[in-house]
Amino acid sequence: MKILVTGCAGFIGYHVAEALLARGDIVVGVDSLNDYYDVRLKLARLDRLRSHAGFGFHHLDVSDKDAAGGLVADHDDISGIVHLAAQAGVRHSLVDPYAYVQANVMGHLVVLEAARRLPGLRHLVYASTSSVYGSNTDMPFRETDRVDSPVSLYAATKRADELMSHAYAHLFGLPQTGLRFFTVYGPWGRPDMAYFSFARAIVAGEPITLYDEGRLRRDFTYIDDIVAGILGSLDRPPADSHVPRLLNIGNHRVEEVRELVRLLEEALGRKAIIRSAPRPSVDVEATYASVDAIGALTGFAPTTPLSVGIPRFVAWFQEWAAG
Repeated sequence: MKILVTGCAGFIGYHVAEALLARGDIVVGVDSLNDYYDVRLKLARLDRLRSHAGFGFHHLDVSDKDAAGGLVADHDDISGIVHLAAQAGVRHSLVDPYAYVQANVMGHLVVLEAARRLPGLRHLVYASTSSVYGSNTDMPFRETDRVDSPVSLYAATKRADELMSHAYAHLFGLPQTGLRFFTVYGPWGRPDMAYFSFARAIVAGEPITLYDEGRLRRDFTYIDDIVAGILGSLDRPPADSHVPRLLNIGNHRVEEVRELVRLLEEALGRKAIIRSAPRPSVDVEATYASVDAIGALTGFAPTTPLSVGIPRFVAWFQEWAAG
């Protein structure tokens, strides 16, 4: 199959593209290579993908409707889309809100418009986020929970994507699945994420800030488990293309952030210098995914606890830092 992967030089996009290529699919990769974080990391991921004969790269912004339209016109045999391009980061949405609306809302709309013009499209899978659950306190989070009280603009843009996808499924019979990711981590990860920035600070002997003394709880999900869930979902389009799907994809296990720090200290062989601060208003106290729905659909069963995933990340991080 020929699969379009947007955000292919990003953390999750890179791993998804690599897994698709490994199983013999052709991948049309798209990325804007923006400078939200170190572009050298994105280029290094891209270099690894370019070593595969079935990979083709297009440097474009998915919110550019003319460029995206031209791309799908040239590749009208695309049968699947994994749309992962987005402006990520909950706290950064307080700094540059316009970037989130442009990338996440306009970008998603452009992908929807392009997708409905592909004659052989079987399935569009796109990234949503656990952040849509806002300040919900019923645990674990279930897809049937209300999600109309976002606590960040980032979450609001992703909820807008879900609603637009619902409209396009209803209007055009566009087969779609939205995946609500829960705190993805692992090798080749994003430097703005806590586990990555903590590792850099610990190695440098710099302090890290733990909100509420590290008692915030997260459903940390290892990248290999995430990729398995994405591909499993992609391979199973909705039976009724007019009824879109929304699925949680997480580890179904909650860990305190201070446990993450302890595991980083252990793997790095250094103690962290810790400062405590109150939890910011855009951060929720806890996330916890019910994965019954994606498990029933795909057999998804995450196998990587934080105690296994963090040492794997640190092994990659040390190699990356040394290079």
